[in-house]
Amino acid sequence: YTAKLALGARDVWGYITKDSADFNWDMKSELEHAVKYIPNESCVKCHQNLFPQGVTDDGITAHLYYEDNAEKLDLQCISCHLDAGHYNPNYAHGQMVGIPGMSGSYDIDSSSFFTEPAHVTRFDNFREQIPGTAVSFNMIAIDGGTFKMGSPEKESFRNPDESPQHEVTVSSFFMAEVETTWNQYWAFYSETMSEGRTPPEVVYQNNLNALGVDAISGPTPPFGYPDQGWGQGDRPAITMTHYAAETFCQWLSEKTGKKYRLPTEAEWEYAARGGRETSYFFPGSAKDFSEHGFMRNIFKPKTDSISSFVIYNQNSNGRTQLPSEVMPNPFGLRNMLGNVMEYTADKYDSEAYNNRGSNTVDPIVTEGDEWVVRGGYYNSDAADVRSASRSHTEHDDWMRTDPQQPKSIWWYSDIKGIGFRVVCEPDSALK
Repeated sequence: YTAKLALGARDVWGYITKDSADFNWDMKSELEHAVKYIPNESCVKCHQNLFPQGVTDDGITAHLYYEDNAEKLDLQCISCHLDAGHYNPNYAHGQMVGIPGMSGSYDIDSSSFFTEPAHVTRFDNFREQIPGTAVSFNMIAIDGGTFKMGSPEKESFRNPDESPQHEVTVSSFFMAEVETTWNQYWAFYSETMSEGRTPPEVVYQNNLNALGVDAISGPTPPFGYPDQGWGQGDRPAITMTHYAAETFCQWLSEKTGKKYRLPTEAEWEYAARGGRETSYFFPGSAKDFSEHGFMRNIFKPKTDSISSFVIYNQNSNGRTQLPSEVMPNPFGLRNMLGNVMEYTADKYDSEAYNNRGSNTVDPIVTEGDEWVVRGGYYNSDAADVRSASRSHTEHDDWMRTDPQQPKSIWWYSDIKGIGFRVVCEPDSALK
């Protein structure tokens, strides 16, 4: 009853002080918001029997996991039953069947499929083509150079792990213009998907020794549709694990004959800055854009300039957006800040910058428990989409509601705002 009293008091306060016409109902229906308003008590009061007649095997597994871990892991019924009470004919409480955008027999017109990858003869922007698919995407040539990594002491909202600011040199590389899209990811999935009965250690060893595309073991079917119903196509692919992103790069390398991988953290920040040393690659300060700070009690944050370049909590409607919604940075890259957090090749170390010497060349951190993720995402405050802002995976927390044993090595169950973009190492002969 305490939870219901608190919610009732909040409703009364909202009725008195707010205009319902200003509410973003789509955003409020997302799990991140709904979980604050639907206590478990309101579910289990009527649904005391978690194993009714007709429950699926997946449902039994999930509910057994809930019974064993509800209090320990603070599991919420709404995390798996967001559509309860709201009829959705497209909702399926089970593993995804088939491949989105393809017929059940996968019998599609292959006349538009590429037969060979892009031929790169010089260090310049190019459009990659994935053979055997109709998928292509832009790669931007990023000339190497030296830059100041991290944030200066006077930068608003800087965090301790961004210090000290130090010079780093990175070699030239190609980087994808946009985050890896669903079109790209489903092409990978359709060629490599595997059953979930193979032990993770067997998958790891197989992919480590894989010779050719056909030998790569890819993702198992996700539970539900990982796009969250927001749309697929050119929207960024989300909810995959770091291992899945690395396996995508392995597959793409085999398909194209090039060396694709995740960017190092240094490459990522160099590209995100686009040659700028300020908090963002566009004019403005985090102090002006952020919701935090004393002045926000009086004035709303400025959104005009940042909204042209970043998908964040002030303009995202609580979900990912198409890359065409924002303008590129000076290097020609879109969504480097906001939309989805992006994996890097580095392990996270809060003291990484302190451990470097002067003018380090192509640094990478290989030891640690979590991976560095960069750029912030659609629900981030402006302070957390600064070019220098660092974050990291939270593997156990992002797997909290996954009932499988062992847990999936391909899909996260409790994070939506994670994705990645690829880089390609240029051939040494390119000029």
